[in-house]
Amino acid sequence: MKPVWLTTLRPRKLPFRRRLSRASVALIYRHVDGGETELLFIQRARREGDPWSGDMAFPGGRMQADDASASAAAQRETREEIGLDLTRHGHFRGRLSDLLTRRHSQWRPMVVTPYVFEWCGTDDSITNHEVQRVVWIPVSFLSAVENQSVRLWRSPLGALRMPCCRYREYCIWGLSYSMLQEFLTSGLIPMASRA
Repeated sequence: MKPVWLTTLRPRKLPFRRRLSRASVALIYRHVDGGETELLFIQRARREGDPWSGDMAFPGGRMQADDASASAAAQRETREEIGLDLTRHGHFRGRLSDLLTRRHSQWRPMVVTPYVFEWCGTDDSITNHEVQRVVWIPVSFLSAVENQSVRLWRSPLGALRMPCCRYREYCIWGLSYSMLQEFLTSGLIPMASRA
């Protein structure tokens, strides 16, 4: 869980975001039988040279010149990566805070904006070459304290202990974990699904 002071200091919209490379992702939740709510994750395809190969993430990617907005980019990338059409079967529920990161294999900064959608369609996802699989995880599991853990990550500064959530053989960490933590405290989750 992030310290309260960090949450209050992080601006919702970074003031310089339009001057940097931008990307966006879609946090997609759905209601299932029994009153549970699940959140969609993708497992990235394993590719040589990709530092996040095989990691858990949310569907999304870089904005393109013909994207009308960052939200439109998240919807396009979701359709391309896993075949879910958020414009037809998704309901926009809110926006989370911008995150500053770097582009793959470059040190140039990039702003990532997460958008939250409720999925009301069928589970007919079709993955492309960038995605190994789609995984729906119960929100009650993701929010339970006993499922939070630590992942050792080797960096140029040495081994760092990174907070994470482990579900079966999957590990949610890094930017995805940060977005998840904000989502869990955002008020965008239906009350019945909160732990």
